[in-house]
Amino acid sequence: MTDQRISRYARLACRTALIGCVLAPAALAASPATAAPSPAVSCASDRPGLAAKLTRDITAALKGHKSTTALAVRDHRTRTSCALRPTQHVDSASVVKVTVLSALLWDAQRTDRPLTAHEGELATAMITKSDNDATTELWDWLGPAKVKGFIKAAGMTRTVLDPGGAWGLTQITAHDEQRLLTLVTARNKVLDDSSRSIVLERMREVVPEQRWGVPAGAPGDATVQLKNGWLERSTHGWRVHSVGAFSGKGHDYVITVLTQDNKTMEDGIDTIQAVSEAVHKDIGPARLTHG
Repeated sequence: MTDQRISRYARLACRTALIGCVLAPAALAASPATAAPSPAVSCASDRPGLAAKLTRDITAALKGHKSTTALAVRDHRTRTSCALRPTQHVDSASVVKVTVLSALLWDAQRTDRPLTAHEGELATAMITKSDNDATTELWDWLGPAKVKGFIKAAGMTRTVLDPGGAWGLTQITAHDEQRLLTLVTARNKVLDDSSRSIVLERMREVVPEQRWGVPAGAPGDATVQLKNGWLERSTHGWRVHSVGAFSGKGHDYVITVLTQDNKTMEDGIDTIQAVSEAVHKDIGPARLTHG
């Protein structure tokens, strides 16, 4: 992604919703605050040896990266999970758009109505192209009460809306993003099968230039569903996030990687992709041998 395209996105984000952004030429941007020492990656698994391998490989992948990273991984086949700073709050940037679409569908379910053609067009633009204007229109139509209603129903207990109404400044955690991905990928009482299908379809159709992040290193036979977000502010530098679900051909796992304190957007992408490659290498194969 070129600096020119990043700049256009950042200006659009500030103009439409992300009040409080500070934009500056890359050469003049202030250095982000020094990241705190990283706590330990924690993994557990029903597969012998897998938790130790993931812990070791994710820790090695993070070495040398200055991003402050929060992550959560869940593989349903092997009942494997990993976490790092799972409850740390960060500005959501555009990954909140999956929450917006889910809230829209949840609200439609409650009144037993399909999405209108216009809502469908906005939802497609919001997820596949990360269109901010479409997001703002849906956000304003839903209003805080409906978004909060969905968040409560979804059990996303640590997700907090921005008091000023900026959707991209919603405070999210890796734990809650994993909760949302689980609702989208598995049957539940919050989102019905039709709603889940709509979310996943849009996430599968994200435009090629935005398909970086957690897909890095994914098995070639996996179906990839993702959403990314990126935002620069005057404190904590660039926020760069990526969330995704990997299914089909024996795959059934979800990955959330949230970063801040990045000097550049590319630094955040590099951190996310290093972690993702390690995760896919260890749990990506559809058939794992016992260790």
